[in-house]
Amino acid sequence: MNAPPPQQPAGHPLSRLGIALLQALSTLPLAVLRPLGRALGTVAWWLARPRRRVTLINLRLCFPQLAERERRRIGREHFQWFMCSILERFIFWSGPPERIEQLVTLVGEEHLQAHLGQPLIFLAPHFVGIDGGGMRLSMRTPMMTIYVRQKNPVLDAVMFAGRSRFPGAKPLSRQQGVRATVRLLREGTPLHYSPDMDLGPRESVFVPFFGVPAATVTGASRLAQLSGAAVVPFVTRMTSLGYEAQFFPAWQDYPGDDLEAAARRLNAFVEERVREMPAQYLWSHKRFKTRPPGEPSPYRSDVRGAESSASGQPAKPGDEHDD
Repeated sequence: MNAPPPQQPAGHPLSRLGIALLQALSTLPLAVLRPLGRALGTVAWWLARPRRRVTLINLRLCFPQLAERERRRIGREHFQWFMCSILERFIFWSGPPERIEQLVTLVGEEHLQAHLGQPLIFLAPHFVGIDGGGMRLSMRTPMMTIYVRQKNPVLDAVMFAGRSRFPGAKPLSRQQGVRATVRLLREGTPLHYSPDMDLGPRESVFVPFFGVPAATVTGASRLAQLSGAAVVPFVTRMTSLGYEAQFFPAWQDYPGDDLEAAARRLNAFVEERVREMPAQYLWSHKRFKTRPPGEPSPYRSDVRGAESSASGQPAKPGDEHDD
C-alpha cells in the first residue's frame, strides 16, 4: 500500500509563494536556469555558514591530500550544483514529460532490461542530480521510492505529488517498514534506494568511506537477502546539457553472507563515483555524524574543523547542532 498523500495545508502563504516562484522558474530554458543556479549557489556558499562548515569538514576528512584551496573550490562548486538542482526540481515534479525525456539521458539500459519483472533494487547514491534520474526512471518503469515526510507541510504535499505523478509510482513511508517493501519487490516492482546517508547506529555497521569509519546502513543488503533482488547501481550526473543517468551491471554474489563486507563494497563503489564528480556528491550532509564508541563527532565546535583551520576563526556556537 502506498503512503497516503499528504493533506494540502491551508496556510503557509510564504511557502506557497516560494513554491509558485520555483514552478515558474522551472519553465525557463536550461541555458537560463544554470547560470541563475550557479549564482544562487555562490551566494548560499557565503551565507549558509553551518552547511559550508559541514561541507568543508567532510571534504577535509575524505580528501586530506588536497590543498585547502582545492577543497574550498570543490565545496563552492557543490553549492552551485546543488542550487541548480533545486531550481530544476520542478521540471521533474510538474514539467511536461517530453521535456524530462529530452533533459535526462538513460545510459546502460540493457542492465535494466535484463532484470525487469524480477525483484530489483536500483542503488542510487546521493548525488545532487538524484531527483532527475529517479523521475526519469519512474517514467520508464513502475517503481517504489522510500518517502520521508518533510517538516514544511506545503513542500511535503508538493514533493509527494511530484514523485507519484507517473503511473506505477509507489512512494512508501519509512514507517511502512521492510515487510511492505519486500512484498512489492517479490511482486516485481523495483525499488529506487539510496543507502549512503548516516541514519544513526541502528542497523548500521562501521566501514570505511574514504578511509574514515562511517555508519553505513545495511538496508540494501537485507532487502536483497529477503527478496532475492538483483542490485543494479544507478548513478545520475548533471552535465552541461542536462542529466545523464547511468545503469551499471548488477552486482554478482551480492550481498553474500557478510553484511559488513557488503557495506564495504557499497562504500567503495560510491567512492569511485565521487572521484569522478567530486563537486556533485551531497557533502552538506553530516555523513560522519555517528561515531564509534568513544570517538567525538567531527562536527562538534570543540573539534578542530575545516572552517576554523581555513579561516583562522573559531566555529560559531550552535553550528554543531545543524543536521
